[in-house]
Amino acid sequence: MNNAKKQWGSRFEAGPAAIMEKINTSIDFDRRLGLEDITASQAHAQMLGQQGIITTDEAETIVAGLDEVLNEWRTGRLNYIPALEDIHTHVEARLREKIGQVAGKLHTARSRNDQVATDFRLWLRGAIDRISEDIRGLCTALVAVAEQHTETPMAGLTHMQVAQPVNFGHHLMAYAQMFRRDVERLQDCRKRVNESPLGSAALAGTAFPIDRFATARALGFARPLANSMDGVAARDFALEFLAAAAIHGVHLSRLAEEMVLWSSAIIGYIRFSDAFSTGSSIMPQKRNPDAAELVRAKSGRIIGYLMGFLSVLKSLPMTYAKDLQEDKEPIFATVDTLELCLAAMTGMVRDMQPNPEAMLKHLQGGFPTATDLADWLVRETNVAFREAHQITGKIVRMAEHKGCDISELKLAEMQKVAPMFDERVFAVLSVESSMTSRVSYGGTAPEAVRRQIADFRAEFLQTGEPS
Repeated sequence: MNNAKKQWGSRFEAGPAAIMEKINTSIDFDRRLGLEDITASQAHAQMLGQQGIITTDEAETIVAGLDEVLNEWRTGRLNYIPALEDIHTHVEARLREKIGQVAGKLHTARSRNDQVATDFRLWLRGAIDRISEDIRGLCTALVAVAEQHTETPMAGLTHMQVAQPVNFGHHLMAYAQMFRRDVERLQDCRKRVNESPLGSAALAGTAFPIDRFATARALGFARPLANSMDGVAARDFALEFLAAAAIHGVHLSRLAEEMVLWSSAIIGYIRFSDAFSTGSSIMPQKRNPDAAELVRAKSGRIIGYLMGFLSVLKSLPMTYAKDLQEDKEPIFATVDTLELCLAAMTGMVRDMQPNPEAMLKHLQGGFPTATDLADWLVRETNVAFREAHQITGKIVRMAEHKGCDISELKLAEMQKVAPMFDERVFAVLSVESSMTSRVSYGGTAPEAVRRQIADFRAEFLQTGEPS
């Protein structure tokens, strides 16, 4: 390939400046599209043969030659030359070395504009499928831990203050439900990724009698894109993926933040083994949750890729401009980052060792059953909730002044605030009774959480499809 000529070289008398060649080339990153480029080229060649645009023998020769190039790409034996700019030119140049001039017929009725858009969609479609399965793997790990802790009380927080008793399983399932929606977003995005630009040519379609529906079917696309200008110019599918990825990254970051807090010596809800802990260069006692901190940080990079690519696209007119060469690196980097973060997060979930005693300890302050007291007043004495809220506030203030929990007050003390209190109220003031009473759909009662887990497994993990 050393003497291969640029596809557009005959238009120019002199070669490009060195810096022009450097800024123009994309082979350093788009070589990842080798499989997709060759697969799409084979589908295109077969269609050209079926339509009589090239002979059947020529089509078969091209397809066989591309198989050889694909083997070289897979085994790392394809030689990359910056002067050839991109993976498309490399593949065609190598094909020409193998089968001669007939290789030049491959580019009939096609442009690099629709070629790269097709390759990109094929690659992203596969990445979405991989990431979706990785998220399911993380959810499987979360569900396994949640199922063991449906009766492990912990403090549910609002404003980072103790609010009401929940259980650890319920808390973990909140993240599983977030991640489930992330998969749904990715799979919905996949529908718009899965449309074929091939045959749009440079921007206006082609005068050759091609069959765009045949190539779309051969490549597993749902349909060809209906407008050739849109086919080469559209990158909203990439933006949509980056947006879905950023949302998922934020969800991962939120769980990572909780893991950092939970594993601290101050809180102590969980502990990581040596496999997911690091030490300090100066403080020998330290066990740092670096993997969680890095997941938390990397979500910011994913958000940055989305913002960067939005900025690239915002002023582009129809149809293709070289600016669109900048579409692949943020996508590649986002996919790489997510796959790494998902592997790390799944490992941390499987590795973490919950500490139920520490979780229960934090329920011994903050009056977590105050709402249960107000609910009891409404249910048993028929007062309006606003009045019950005021009465409960006074009871909390009394307990606060005495330095005890409301469950430790004497009945006579409570009756000074509201005479309708009787002995039955103490039955609702324990952490366990509060947690088990929340039996509403989606609530934190152990039986409700177990039902949630069973539904989640049946509807999401076992079927492999988002509901």
